[in-house]
Amino acid sequence: MTAVTEQPRQRPRWRATDQASATAEDGRAARKVAPRKKSAQWDPSARTAPALDRLRAQEAVRDHTLLPIRYARMASSPWAYLRGAAAVMAADLASAPHSGLTVQMCGDAHVLNFGLWASPERQLLFDARDFDETLPGPFEWDVKRLVTSIHVLAATEGIAGSVAEDAVASALNAYCTNMRRYATCGELEVWYDRITAEMNISQLDSSDADRMERSIRKQSKKRSSAGATAAVTEVVDGRRRITEAPPKRMHYSLNAEEEVSVFEQIWVTYLASIPPHLTRLVSRFHREDTVQQVVGVGSVGMRVYLHLMEGDSGNEPVLFQVKQATASVYEPFLQPSPFDNHGQRVTVGQRLMQTASDVFLGHVRVDEHDYYVRQFRDMKIIPDGRQISGILPQFAGFCGHALAKSHARSGDPAAIDGYIGGGPTFRSAMADYARAYAQQTVDDHAELVAAIDAGTVPTTDTPW
Repeated sequence: MTAVTEQPRQRPRWRATDQASATAEDGRAARKVAPRKKSAQWDPSARTAPALDRLRAQEAVRDHTLLPIRYARMASSPWAYLRGAAAVMAADLASAPHSGLTVQMCGDAHVLNFGLWASPERQLLFDARDFDETLPGPFEWDVKRLVTSIHVLAATEGIAGSVAEDAVASALNAYCTNMRRYATCGELEVWYDRITAEMNISQLDSSDADRMERSIRKQSKKRSSAGATAAVTEVVDGRRRITEAPPKRMHYSLNAEEEVSVFEQIWVTYLASIPPHLTRLVSRFHREDTVQQVVGVGSVGMRVYLHLMEGDSGNEPVLFQVKQATASVYEPFLQPSPFDNHGQRVTVGQRLMQTASDVFLGHVRVDEHDYYVRQFRDMKIIPDGRQISGILPQFAGFCGHALAKSHARSGDPAAIDGYIGGGPTFRSAMADYARAYAQQTVDDHAELVAAIDAGTVPTTDTPW
């Protein structure tokens, strides 16, 4: 594996805490630093390291026993590869000048990293949903990852190229139109804005709307806390336990005393990270069981634990997920996170980007590893490619709107709108980049498959 050398960092022009003077003129001035037409270009020769080396450089912070599963999942399709290769795209995005217009980036804003969440008031809201790579950075990097992902997903699902083009245009139109609207809004109007499930359904044709409404109703019950607990637990000798499903869920090899010690570290540091008014609620739960999890594609190899918690009432089992957080893949190219704990980086980023977040969000550090804590599922409705294939342009528009809302909350919408402008230049550049980088993703995926076939990258025959 060759050494990975980084390009000098281009500092953002301002941070989320220093934006009072940002105006549309500042946005137009940023075009001199990063001309919009040049944003269309993708130059593979600008890479300072091969894509495969970027991937393998992440192995040091992961559980090595899970790496064969990670690579097997990524090799299954270009779409799966894209999901696992955020580090590759981060380096590629950083190889060209950026606008310096800082927002709280999602960092992995692909089209299926948006979905429905239940607010504390139990209203279903549409928002970004994955924040493992979140970091303050240039707004257009999130936009580029979103539109690139549309092409890659469409090709994997067998969706016509013309539909993919329509979906990219829909995402960009929604992002730009809503950013212009946010540029005219007051601060509280932006902060309180929300995208409900009903708002999205109302934009669909009647048959699609009926189908989506039925699907949401079904999944919101199945993916509730009660539904999740029923699906992954059983009662053994009068005690509720999490069921094993290797390799996705397995009890880990600690004796009872070690297991209690580890959980006590988690619990004490978690309680210190949540708002004091929630401590009373959380303290009414106690742990019944714990398993290790293998989740996602890009997250495979990260340490993830699922804790079954039981309320004092005996009527409210809840699953808490504790997921390892390491440095964002964007940190080598921007500024390091201002937080000492990467779990805190994730939770703060999530709260900045989402209108309403999981009430149980918190962070911990155990044995020098950082983690964030969240409720498992709780009416989180996450689509897959097959489910949205018939409404890809409409769904992409929902994602563009949600991303604009998140960026407007943490950045300066007037400056971003000033950079985008009223003409087609920005949208055309983003669309051109998406086509070019989608092809690069196909090529990089083929390189990974070849390395697996040659035996130089570990893999497994049973990734799922």
